[in-house]
Amino acid sequence: MVRGALAMLPLLLAVAADRPTAGVPAALGAMFAGINDRPGGHRSSVSRVGVPALAGAAGLLIGSLLPAVGPPEAAMLVLPVLLGVLGLLAGALSSTGPVASACGTQLLVAAVIGAGMPLPEPGGERALLFLAGAGWALMLRLVLPSRRRTSGGPYRYDGEREAVASVYGAVAGLLRAAGGTRAPARRAALTAALDQAQDALSGPRLRRYASSAAERRLHAQYAAALPLAEAATALAWAGEPLPDRVAEGPLRLAQAVRTGSACGPLPAPVRSDAGLRALDDALLAAAEAFDHRPGQSLRTVRGRPGLLALLRRAFGPAGREYGFRVALSCGVSAAVALGLDHEHWYWMPATAVFLVKPDLGPLVSRVLSRAAGTVVGAAVFAGFFALMAGPLPMVAAVSLCGALIPVATRHFAAQTAVVTVLVLSLVLLAGEPQAAWGRIVESLTACAIVLLVGHLPLPGQRGNRVRDAVDTAVAAAHRYLRHVLAHPQDGAGRGVLRRDAYRSLAVARSALDLSAAELPPVAGRTAEFEEVAGALERLVDTTTACAVHLHDRGATLPPSHAERIAEQLAALDAAHRASARSGVLV
Repeated sequence: MVRGALAMLPLLLAVAADRPTAGVPAALGAMFAGINDRPGGHRSSVSRVGVPALAGAAGLLIGSLLPAVGPPEAAMLVLPVLLGVLGLLAGALSSTGPVASACGTQLLVAAVIGAGMPLPEPGGERALLFLAGAGWALMLRLVLPSRRRTSGGPYRYDGEREAVASVYGAVAGLLRAAGGTRAPARRAALTAALDQAQDALSGPRLRRYASSAAERRLHAQYAAALPLAEAATALAWAGEPLPDRVAEGPLRLAQAVRTGSACGPLPAPVRSDAGLRALDDALLAAAEAFDHRPGQSLRTVRGRPGLLALLRRAFGPAGREYGFRVALSCGVSAAVALGLDHEHWYWMPATAVFLVKPDLGPLVSRVLSRAAGTVVGAAVFAGFFALMAGPLPMVAAVSLCGALIPVATRHFAAQTAVVTVLVLSLVLLAGEPQAAWGRIVESLTACAIVLLVGHLPLPGQRGNRVRDAVDTAVAAAHRYLRHVLAHPQDGAGRGVLRRDAYRSLAVARSALDLSAAELPPVAGRTAEFEEVAGALERLVDTTTACAVHLHDRGATLPPSHAERIAEQLAALDAAHRASARSGVLV
């Protein structure tokens, strides 16, 4: 929150220099940086915040040039078409990953604002000011501590340290849940913790390798958690309850990561079967890694995809489907706003772009949240404006909103209310009239447009986003299984493929759960994938149990394991073929 308030300092400087309009793009850049910032490592924040900021600056520059493309009298026809084409490209790009999603959204929203907000600064200057505001917010993110100090290590690794400690805590949680109904949820929580730690430690391409002793130590501690996660998954798969003392070792390791202290003596479990022996070996290796090993660089099975791979994914079925919906939402809302001759016509397409993002929850839920948040934010701003006016109160309102963004991002309605007050304050600083109630009308109109477009049937296969995620997870699971059966003693290679299989499975499950929460016209398109996801989860967990057994015994699979693998492969194949047949034209 402190960083969010300090991020609005460029706006205060611009107002003090009697150039409030120059502070508006900088404040927008800082606002988007605050929205994109999430708990985690300092290193990963460079790509999570910085790359979308570059896209937003490019969008602001493009948007400032759009009104000059056609004659002014044709703007009502030309601008919606151009914004629709840009929306198609931005939407397709957004389908390739979370950072790309932030880039696509920021590019399009900034283009709409650049085309509609009447600022006196030229487009190039607006883009530079936007980058300056985002860069200032990013610098605060990198320099200031993320939390209260809990150890003697460098504060710049606080986020990474917490992410690695959460992995050990999740391992303990899974061990405690073994043999109970909560085991599947704990296994999913362990996957999420591993994903977050991997992202926190990997960071940008040029900074994937550990550059200091403290960072190498964190890499070693993360690597030591991977065999523990494998053993815990195998023990949970067996379905037998475990003694409470089994979870004490991972909990002590989690505390050692958080405090930077020695882990001390670790309780060893009874070495009665392959899973417990693997857990014992992993604990001993972790104790050694915490004290002696220098660490290693993280590996992923495919690395970062190249440009051609990203383009193929962006313009594949899932990218085309989402891009088309973004293009329709943005283009139609811009046409309606221009046709109604709204003074702030850019509000409607900018609202539509945010609403059409699936990252923010089910469509109906985010539409209702957006409507409620806009009404509350506009009412708060109208009351504030009635009590006091002038540039300094507006700057104070923007700073307060910047401080509230990290808290408000936990719920879309709260985020909408805070951003509404912030944007209305910036509109006044840009020299436009106060229009709180107009903001409500235009936002509600955008909600209706997105609700209609989101449920519009499109030609082609149904549920392409879910289908693409499930196909990726199926391929990763098969790679993992083949490697386990062919190279049972290759622990390092198995660990990389296991991470890829579980991560792909988590992405598929998240996409499926989001689709299932939609209204029946949307949820029905992907309901058939539920059986595929269930079969896939069972297969990947069984593969992990087989890997632990083969690594322990170095022999062929026992008949019980082999039978379960065969049954689950057959079930997965049948469910996958059934889901493929259900993808008929709509």
